Amino acid sequence: MTRPVRIGVQLQPQHAPDYGLLRDAVLRAEDAGVDIAFNWDHFYPLTGDHNGAHFECWTMLGAWAEQTERIEIGALVTGGGYRNPDLLADMARTVDHISNGRLILGIGAGWFQKDYDEYGYEFGTPGTRLALLKANMARLTARLKKLNPQPTRDIPILIGGGGEKKTLRLVAQYADIWHTFADLDAIAHKNKVLTDHCADVGTDQAKIERSVQWPGAERAATFVEAGVSLFTIGVSGPKFDLSEVEQAVRWRDEVNPEPVRGLA
Repeated sequence: MTRPVRIGVQLQPQHAPDYGLLRDAVLRAEDAGVDIAFNWDHFYPLTGDHNGAHFECWTMLGAWAEQTERIEIGALVTGGGYRNPDLLADMARTVDHISNGRLILGIGAGWFQKDYDEYGYEFGTPGTRLALLKANMARLTARLKKLNPQPTRDIPILIGGGGEKKTLRLVAQYADIWHTFADLDAIAHKNKVLTDHCADVGTDQAKIERSVQWPGAERAATFVEAGVSLFTIGVSGPKFDLSEVEQAVRWRDEVNPEPVRGLA
């Protein structure tokens, strides 16, 4: 294992009509010992009643930046077609400062058509959405370099998706974290594809953290052997039950090496 295992929780901002439920959930997650709290960038619930209660992603991240102290925060993931990429860079820089350098900038091509149709964005096709993501990544990263003041750190970029020709190429070019929904058998193959893209663009593939949804403690070790080090558990409102998250944190603490103390 080349890097320590980390545990994230995705607090899916659906079916919670009172923001206080989300505030309570992110504070409980921090107290439980998670490494990262994610939300998601949708405008409607993805499960249950699609017209149910829901809150917006990035304004929430600004609140989390103030409400938490230790954990990293971010979207899993920002919809690539919803915002001008220069504006998104400025938003990310601002949340980075509010949080004192704890933001992860997660982004993907987008996929939930209701979000686009209801809010007046062009849904297009998978190909056009990926082409837009490619153009936006160039603009976003260029804008981050121009902002005054600069971000407090090189904001880690997480790209979600598994397309081998286009998405993994963008991961190789821009990402610090790659989040995939691929199963265990597919990860080894996609890792090889990503490694080849990294070689083409001059990126050290070992610097890109691999991220998946939590498969359960019984299977997680096999994903670690495949190179995964970030696992995320999704929970929804109104209860935001963190019992599985707490189990994952205990597993993390059992498998991670002891922290280095003092100088070598």
